[in-house]
Amino acid sequence: MYLNSMFPSPPPVPATNAHHTFFKRPDQAEWPNFTVHIDLGTLSDNGLPRRVMYNDYIRNIDDMSTGLSAAVEDGGLGLQGWDAGVTVRDVGRDGGKELIGIMGENSSEYITLIHSCLRSTIPFAPISPFSTPFELTHALTLSKVTRLFVDEKLHALVLPVAKKVGLSHSRIHILKGSGGKSKRAIPEQGSFWGIIENVRKRGTQTIPIQPATSDTLAYLVFSSGTSGLPKAVMISHGNLIYAMGQAFTLFEATLEVYTPPVPQTPDGLPVTLAFLPLHHSYGLHAYSFRSTFVPSTLVILPKWNVEVALDAISRYKVTTLTLIPSLIHQLVHHPNIEKADLRSVSSVLCGAAYLPPELGARFSRHIPNKVHFTEGYGMSEATIGAVMQPVDGMLDGKLKRLEGSAGVLLPGMEARLLKHEYAVPPSSTTPSADVDCGVNEEGELWLRSQNIALGYWNNPKANSETFVGGWLKTGDRFRVDENGNFWFADRTKDTLKISGSQVSPVEIENCLLSHPEGLISDATVAGVSGGRTDDEKVPRAWIVLSATGKDTKKGWGKDKVIKELDRWHKENLSKYKWLRGGIEVVDEIPKSPTGKVLRRILQERHEGRVKKSKGWFNRRAKL
Repeated sequence: MYLNSMFPSPPPVPATNAHHTFFKRPDQAEWPNFTVHIDLGTLSDNGLPRRVMYNDYIRNIDDMSTGLSAAVEDGGLGLQGWDAGVTVRDVGRDGGKELIGIMGENSSEYITLIHSCLRSTIPFAPISPFSTPFELTHALTLSKVTRLFVDEKLHALVLPVAKKVGLSHSRIHILKGSGGKSKRAIPEQGSFWGIIENVRKRGTQTIPIQPATSDTLAYLVFSSGTSGLPKAVMISHGNLIYAMGQAFTLFEATLEVYTPPVPQTPDGLPVTLAFLPLHHSYGLHAYSFRSTFVPSTLVILPKWNVEVALDAISRYKVTTLTLIPSLIHQLVHHPNIEKADLRSVSSVLCGAAYLPPELGARFSRHIPNKVHFTEGYGMSEATIGAVMQPVDGMLDGKLKRLEGSAGVLLPGMEARLLKHEYAVPPSSTTPSADVDCGVNEEGELWLRSQNIALGYWNNPKANSETFVGGWLKTGDRFRVDENGNFWFADRTKDTLKISGSQVSPVEIENCLLSHPEGLISDATVAGVSGGRTDDEKVPRAWIVLSATGKDTKKGWGKDKVIKELDRWHKENLSKYKWLRGGIEVVDEIPKSPTGKVLRRILQERHEGRVKKSKGWFNRRAKL
């Protein structure tokens, strides 16, 4: 099946710096000097969270950009901007092009540095502040960052790893001081604020916005891709501009059928709670890029904290929430959710992972006013998004939002849904009966558009496997109905093949969660050993008991729930989908900071126990 977006295509990508898309646009000339950031992790002299005004924000970006690019004798770091021809071979700490790593919690400084790098055409690589030494070693080695801006609280973690990979202490700068201070007395170029203050003290002439082409590297973002260790995805200025063009086109189409309510905030501007990590594409785009569409305020949380978040929503009259399924799950099960004041919320966007419809509906019921609830599908390799739920009535009534659907293709997107693994899909857009799926038939999603990444940084093998013939193999399985709506099925790599049949873990998870007694609050399914052959996996479920499931006074409890769910899923699923690997009760399902289920941790823990028990059995047999 071949599909083309039903929306008008975004404007052609100009050969220019993406900075022009975000700042100093003609429409921004009339913008007021509003509060752009309220940084809850930074205290002002009055002891309250620091507020950053829009004009100061722009000045900080310009001055930091100048500090990066100006010659050393003029008070800068002397870093040169990139052009489209730069490759990994040109990057080096002892001469050559430089690449900036950013490792910190969410802050105004972080977002400012991102835009300063774009303005200077010096690529940046956001690195998770939750990284272990092993993960950080991989990130620094893979990306080859030549400088690192890091929160002071993470400095001690970074130093031994930096030494190991050959990144000298002089190339590590403090992004944000500790103790909730926005500035720290680190001289000259040793910190974010030291660089800015040095430029201002010297009166260094502001460096102009550097030129870029559509293929100039903008940033690297780490992604697991379709399999294996994290990979560094190369996003160009052209990718970024086109992704923003897609968002603008969708925004204009939305306004034709939906008028957002006037925010009930002191200055009448929308307010977004910014807590998703900036090192992930979802948070990066929501808070650094899409926040520049209209005048708006970000209430920045350094990291997620449910109590702080609920208080901030009420205190700052938050209108927009960007969520992931695991956080929605946490919110609806929080003991104070019934008391939380969510009256200001008018818009909710959920992404990064599949959201069960009943979970989304349950959360919506806690918001008193009618909320604009949107889901979407995307991945870092597509810059940010590929599919988004439409608003009812879009495109002269052709589109309708459907519960459980990921939505329709974003403007400018092409898609193929293929039955099997193919090195290259047919070059023609005409579907082939041997290759392409039919209506409502599951298959792997391939995407093509100008927002598809340049590829993986320094990883030709992964490039050849994922970016094929101009298409991106997503590794995700969908079906598409007769109206072009996409329905998520599963990750290709997570799908199990049992007795020649495909088994979707998501289908089994949904079955368990749909038990009418609500015995569990979370579940995940993955393949474990135990099949008919050594390489065949069988499904195993890990479940988290709900309050009902734990209630022994009502006749439940761990053993009773396992027995009941065993009966329930066998009654509702075909035999080859049964949980032959068993059901295990756990305290929580391990998930990444962005909400993706870490099935591998549960699988390895189970296989370790199996291996240990087999060793014990073999020793007993020998006796």
